[in-house]
Amino acid sequence: MDRNLRYLGIGGGFRALGLSLASPFFSLYLRNVLHIDYATIALASIAVSIPPLLIVAFGGLLADRLGRRRLLLLAIAGESASMFGVSAFMLAGSFVGVVVGVGVLSLAGTAGGPALSAYVADLSLSSDRTRAYTWLRVGHNAGFAAGVFTGGALIGSLGFVPVVLLAAGVTVVGLVFLASTLAPSPYDLALRAGAADPATPSEFVRPGTIRQSLRILARDRLFLAFCIVAALAEVTTVQWGFVMPLFVHQNLHLSYSILGAGFALNGLLVVFGQGLTTRLLIGHRHTTAAALGAVLYIGAFLLLGLAGTVSVAPVLVFFVFVVIATVGENVFTVPLQTLPSNLAVPGEVGSYNGAFATLSGIGPMAGILLGGLVLSAVASPFLIWVVLVAPAVPATLAFLAVGRRIARDPNRV
Repeated sequence: MDRNLRYLGIGGGFRALGLSLASPFFSLYLRNVLHIDYATIALASIAVSIPPLLIVAFGGLLADRLGRRRLLLLAIAGESASMFGVSAFMLAGSFVGVVVGVGVLSLAGTAGGPALSAYVADLSLSSDRTRAYTWLRVGHNAGFAAGVFTGGALIGSLGFVPVVLLAAGVTVVGLVFLASTLAPSPYDLALRAGAADPATPSEFVRPGTIRQSLRILARDRLFLAFCIVAALAEVTTVQWGFVMPLFVHQNLHLSYSILGAGFALNGLLVVFGQGLTTRLLIGHRHTTAAALGAVLYIGAFLLLGLAGTVSVAPVLVFFVFVVIATVGENVFTVPLQTLPSNLAVPGEVGSYNGAFATLSGIGPMAGILLGGLVLSAVASPFLIWVVLVAPAVPATLAFLAVGRRIARDPNRV
């Protein structure tokens, strides 16, 4: 594996550590400190989700035209700055300020997502690309596990503002590390040199106009179908980060520290389990892996709803839920990270990843709205999760149907 991919995994770990110290607990801050109702939290979450959906496709186009490394570093710098802003608004007790700050944080990170995916794709091919994304995911989740566990413990004793300030500082460390170690990708170097330069790699294809890129995307029906099905599945999977923390704290009556420990277990299971999961999936279809991941999410969420209904050993059931959901996450993430790059035409890897993020991102936004409405309107804990997992059922079948139409090589893990 190229050493830059290892640097990317290490720097991503610092970045994830900083972000996860605070970001998984933002909805709890709005609920428990500012006493905002569920529906308003959902609407605020949707409001901050719309701009990233609009910017991420543009971020993909920029990644193909400005370069991967430059855009990625700018995105992380934006995350750091916005985290400092969130801490200031929390100190002032400003609901609008916190929501805007979180929105800018999300906007910055989302804009750099296609550049990150394209950078990995530039340095890896075929199954090695899947392994490279696995390394990146392991680094991210190592930081995530440490961050959520520490954040859950510190918020209970220090409060939100000091923890968010600490989170911003750690994110800066990740930025400095990547800026000092990460080299431009081959695509970056070729783009900088120009296609007419003799040193430019022969396989380099300079992107056309933005209109041409949009036309290519619009005509790729299989790619668009995969995006739509992924969006449908993510109506359910997004509840891991939105409804689940609220449900666990309010319905199962578990503490911040238990919730943080659950998030930490999730991160550790990714760190130690993602590599094994990837090895087991090698040779199988990406779309089959997506379907399997969706099924595991469905089972995990229904188990959580059952725990809220029967109220037997809620802590134990919560950690069992985390294990099942994380296995689903490990499986589900592989196709979502890799297949858009595999389906991309030369010169359009960033554009494909940006388009995928935009179209599939409609699912989480719809899921947040659905989650807020269900929490506000449904009293039965089990029925809450029956409704929330419903979109993943047709998505599972659709993944299998789309997979039969995609060529074997790009659809192979």
